[in-house]
Amino acid sequence: MLVALDLGAADYAESLQELELLAASAGAAVRAVVTGRRERPDPALFAGSGKVREIAAAIAESGADLAIFNHELSPAQQRNLERELGRRVVDRTSLILDIFALRARTSEGKVQVELAQLQHLATRLVRGWSHLERQKGGIGLRGPGETQLETDRRLIGARVKTLKAKLATLQRRRDVQRRARARGQVLSVSLVGYTNAGKSTVFNALTHAGAYAADQLFATLDTTTRRLYLPGAGNVTLSDTVGFIRGLPHSLVAAFRATLEETIQADLLLHVVDASSRVRDDQVAEVNNVLAEIGADAVPQILVWNKIDLTGIVPGVDRDEYGKIRRVRLSAKAGLGLESLRQALIEAAASKNSSVTPDEGEREGGHDRARNIHVA
Repeated sequence: MLVALDLGAADYAESLQELELLAASAGAAVRAVVTGRRERPDPALFAGSGKVREIAAAIAESGADLAIFNHELSPAQQRNLERELGRRVVDRTSLILDIFALRARTSEGKVQVELAQLQHLATRLVRGWSHLERQKGGIGLRGPGETQLETDRRLIGARVKTLKAKLATLQRRRDVQRRARARGQVLSVSLVGYTNAGKSTVFNALTHAGAYAADQLFATLDTTTRRLYLPGAGNVTLSDTVGFIRGLPHSLVAAFRATLEETIQADLLLHVVDASSRVRDDQVAEVNNVLAEIGADAVPQILVWNKIDLTGIVPGVDRDEYGKIRRVRLSAKAGLGLESLRQALIEAAASKNSSVTPDEGEREGGHDRARNIHVA
């Protein structure tokens, strides 16, 4: 059972469509959808008592065993809804975390997802132990003087500390690799964009890497980096990264910071946009918001309008008033306009090589390098 309330947001229809795709990506079979309008969320039940009765009736009629809300619920709201509906309730944040857990393949990706899940769970432990009181005394029941809730929070805290240490080790390893690339004056390019915009398809079209690409949300979680040779420009490193989405949990962004360092430290971002989407401008803005959150908003961008084969847009490039390529129009799946994207990368590499002095090339940190790229 999907539940999506219109709270006055302009992108309500698109958000509901995303919820359906998210549910499908998580493996759920949607039996019914309940919608409605409210000025503001109800503090206790989010949807209000009348709407909750409507949801309960729809659940009984459809036989759904799970209610997925297209909103972020507080622990109290989630607990109250489960009591009223007699079903497990999942909010949008928990759903996205579940999909990430399903998609993670590498050890680093799994560590990042587990960290985000535990940090999210730590605020909701009361759900699982609300029926327990302080441990009672007696033979076999004399506890350490703390509730089960306190014990679980302590164990989760210890696990979080371990996972953060692992991610710190992985981040140091990535830093060493980036410094090596910087010394070689290799242009570092990172693909970013809204989920399902076609980043992996663009990545495969340029590098022939065979990275997993599918028409589903969050098909890519683990960063893949390949070296690409461009005639006249030399080697370029290209990284495919996780996609973004509206309402992306802050805990998830924080947990994936080690992976997203590739984006923060890049010389150039290829911001892949689904040109066929009706809300492409909103998606671009959402991606830029996340980039600002992780500190990558100062890295130069080239917009890559993908999927033009689904529109009337012709392949080509748009340049700014200085003659620099600011947007490339292509279809990675159909193979249209890829040469224009290669040309954009060649120009960016040439700009880097001509503007970076030997001393500057030894600097550590992506922002020192990024300021020498003049691609809008």
